[in-house]
Amino acid sequence: MTETTGTAETGEPPARRPRIFADLTPLRSSPDYRRLWFGNTVSWIGQGMTALAVSLQVYDITGSAFSVGLIGFCSLVPLVVFGLYGGAVADTVDRRKLGLFSAAGSFSLAVVLMAATFAGVENVGLLYAVVALQAVCFALNAPARSSMVARLLPPEQLPAANALSSMTSTTGALVGPMLGGLIVGWWGYRAAYTVDAVCFTASLYAMWRLPSMLPDRQESGARKRASVLDGLRFLGTRPNLRMTFFTDLCAMVLAHPRALFPVVAILWYGGDARTTGLLVAAPAFGALLGGVFSGWLGRIRRHGLAVLLAVGSWGAAITVFGLTRHLWLGLLFLALAGCADTVSMVFRNTMLQAAVPDEMRGRLQGVFIVVVAGGPRLGDFLAGSVADLTSPAVAVVGGGIACVVAVCLLALKWRGFARYDARDPQP
Repeated sequence: MTETTGTAETGEPPARRPRIFADLTPLRSSPDYRRLWFGNTVSWIGQGMTALAVSLQVYDITGSAFSVGLIGFCSLVPLVVFGLYGGAVADTVDRRKLGLFSAAGSFSLAVVLMAATFAGVENVGLLYAVVALQAVCFALNAPARSSMVARLLPPEQLPAANALSSMTSTTGALVGPMLGGLIVGWWGYRAAYTVDAVCFTASLYAMWRLPSMLPDRQESGARKRASVLDGLRFLGTRPNLRMTFFTDLCAMVLAHPRALFPVVAILWYGGDARTTGLLVAAPAFGALLGGVFSGWLGRIRRHGLAVLLAVGSWGAAITVFGLTRHLWLGLLFLALAGCADTVSMVFRNTMLQAAVPDEMRGRLQGVFIVVVAGGPRLGDFLAGSVADLTSPAVAVVGGGIACVVAVCLLALKWRGFARYDARDPQP
């Protein structure tokens, strides 16, 4: 918490001590946001459990790594297709109802998985179908949920809220699979799917308690249906908002070495699957620490400059990771990259919430989902291709350098982005 020191003798206002840990003001000031954050955190953990359980079950049924890989494809396509559509829907209807119905859909799918395991049904096609439908529900839910935050909190609390949201997703990515592995190992798939279904009730309850959230519409008369193309046209004329996506693509496409971790673990460190697990966990752990120690982010006003520095730091950390051959040093720089990614995400999200008119927030959040879902997949493909043509070291180091160079070129091309001021948000 931020503390003050009294200066009664001089009559000066009390000085504020720098905040270190995450700012919890949004949780204290808004009961609606508090319920929404708690529900999302619990449901993210449940989703992480189910994601691992589905992967294990598909492998148990098929014995094929390729079949497991198809799970990612089944989720990617609906996320990309329905991400844009979900944003347009969120700008047309009551966002609270859209969030409630899509959360109910995710809950129903968790119940389907639970019922199938209790009935002894082992069908890979059913698992693929559920994964795809879960991605559709997420693509509809996420733009509505993200658009709500700017309506629940004042602008000055948005960086703190986005830092808390980063902790939600990172905790789900770390804790969910660990719990899923333990529960599947001890009690089987039916227990994991049952716990996931129970976890989703927290998200349903949070959505149920929210007030109605119709988007602010500027058109007179009857509500006009929001158009995806209108959202893309709006983005095309707003350089600061475009830069939030361009900078993220620099990091996720050019310098995303995740696909090379199994190879790197063996060739660089002489390790095994456990080493690969450490490499995968390190960026997530760094991202979580970035959220925990995010209290200082609320004092930053130059959000565009902060994004540029954070993405450049990601690229630099990945470059050093590619140059070192000491495992713990490599893990340290991967964690630093994850921390930088949290900082970038907090300010990019804040800009999308503060500088976008309410009637466009859903569609811009839909574009955000497409970039977040598609960017890392393109990065995996690029890293793997370059590594096959050259070497893993060239792919990792070259990708990190390319990220830094690309960010510098973008900053020179659109210089106004570095001058973006949170006190006067301009899209």
